[in-house]
Amino acid sequence: MTRVRFAPSPTGSLHVGGARTALFNFLYARHEGGRFILRVEDTDLERSKKEHEDQLIESLLWMGLAWDEGPDIGGPFGPYRQSERGTYYREVAEKLLLEGKAYEVYAYPEEIEVIHDRLLETGKAPHYSKDMFAEFDTSERRREFSSKGLSPALFLEMPRKEYRFIDLVKGEIAFKEGALGDFAIVRSTGLPVYNFAVVVDDVQMEITHVLRGDDHVSNTLKQMAIYEAMEVDMPKFGHLSMILGPDGKKLSKRHGHTSVEEFRKRGFLPDAFSNFLALLGWSHPDGKEVFKIDEMTELFSLARVHSSPAIFDEKKALWLNGVYIRESDLDSITRLAIPYLVDAGQITERKAEANFKWLRKAVNSVRNGVELLSAFPEKMALYFEEIPEDSLLDDHIDENVLEAFSLMRQEFENLDEWSPDTIISVLKDVVKKASPDRRAFYTSLRRVITGRKDGPEMIDVVYLMGRTKVMERLSRAIDRV
Repeated sequence: MTRVRFAPSPTGSLHVGGARTALFNFLYARHEGGRFILRVEDTDLERSKKEHEDQLIESLLWMGLAWDEGPDIGGPFGPYRQSERGTYYREVAEKLLLEGKAYEVYAYPEEIEVIHDRLLETGKAPHYSKDMFAEFDTSERRREFSSKGLSPALFLEMPRKEYRFIDLVKGEIAFKEGALGDFAIVRSTGLPVYNFAVVVDDVQMEITHVLRGDDHVSNTLKQMAIYEAMEVDMPKFGHLSMILGPDGKKLSKRHGHTSVEEFRKRGFLPDAFSNFLALLGWSHPDGKEVFKIDEMTELFSLARVHSSPAIFDEKKALWLNGVYIRESDLDSITRLAIPYLVDAGQITERKAEANFKWLRKAVNSVRNGVELLSAFPEKMALYFEEIPEDSLLDDHIDENVLEAFSLMRQEFENLDEWSPDTIISVLKDVVKKASPDRRAFYTSLRRVITGRKDGPEMIDVVYLMGRTKVMERLSRAIDRV
C-alpha cells in the first residue's frame, strides 16, 4: 500500500511551500488509494511549540487535508511526534554502533568546528573521518563527559562510493564518490540529528514515497547512507520544485503574505487556496485552471508535476478566489461573510441570523466584484452606513433628472408591493415621462441613493435599501434644490 507523510516542524505558521507539499502528498495518497500520515518533527525543543502544532493542524484541516494517522488521532505506527520516539532512535543508533557502522565522538561542538575551519583553511572539503576525532577519545575525556551528563556524539561512517536514485519529479540524481564525509546522527545531548530521525521514522512507519521540497535534495545523500547502514529498502523520492516570488527569488515574507493562516484570515476559501497551490507545480491534463479537490484527486499524477520552479502570483490567487466566491453556494458565502461584517461593526450576529434572507441578497448583489471575504464590508457598506448630506446631491443635476426623482418618489410611495419588478416598472415610467438623459439619470440616482459613483446594479440597491430609506434620500436631494 502507498504510504506518504507530511512532516512539518512546529516552529511557526504553515508556509505556502509546506502547504503545497502537504497537498501533493494528500492528493497522491488519495489517488493511489493509500494512506496520508501526519508526523510532527519537534526535536528542536527550543523552537517547537504546542501552539504552533495546533495551528498547523488547524491550517491543514481548513484546507480539507484530513490524515489517516497522526499525533491527534493515533495509528498503528505511533507515536507521531519525534519528541516521543526516542526509544526507536536509541535502538537503531545502538545497533549501528555495535555493527561498526557508526562510532562515538567525544569532541565538543566547538572542537568539531575547529576541525571544520582547519579543513577549509587548507583548501580541503569539510569532510570528517574517524581518525580526525581520535585525539579526543581518551579516558579523561570520557570521565569528563560522564561527570557532565553528556553522551558522545554518534557519527555514521560514510562509505566512499557513488550514490544514485531516480527522482519521481527530477529524474536521475547522482552524488559522486567523496561528496560527503562522515556525519553526526546523534548529538552529545542524546537527541537524534534530523536526517537520522527522519529515516528511522520513515522505516518504522513503512513510508513508501517521500514527496518534499527540492531544498531536501541535499539531505537525500545522508539519508541514502543511513538506509544502507540499516540494511532496509529506501522509499521512492520525489522533490517538488521551489516556489519563487515574482522577482524570481525564493518566496519569503518580503513577498507579502506567505502563511496559510494569513490567507485564511484575509478571506480565501479553502478550495480556492488548494486550487491555487496545485497550480504551483502541477497542471491539469485539459489545461483547466479552476478545479476542486475531488477532481485534483482523480487526476493527480506525479508525471504532471513540473521540475522547473513555480512562480507565486498573488493576482492569480485573488482571481481564483473571486471565481470560487462567485460560483459557491450563496448561503455558504453569506455565512462566511458574516464574521467580517460583524468585525466591521456593520451588523450583529443576532441581526444577521434574523435578517438572513435579506443579507444573502445583499451579499449576492456585490459578490461579482469581491475577491476576498474580507472585502465584503467595504463593498456592502452602502447598505449599512449613513452618507454625508452633501453627497446626496450632484451639483450638476439637471431639471429633467430632478423631475424624474419627484415622480419616482411619488410612484414609490403609491406602490402596493416593493419588489425588483415594481421598481423596474417605476424607473421605466419616470424616464418615459420626464425624458431625462438616461446616463445622467442613473448616475445621479446612484449618487443620491448610495453616495457613490459606482457599485452594484441599481435595481438591487434600491430594492435592498428599502422603500423608507430610498424615499428619504430622494427627498433630501429634491429638497436641497
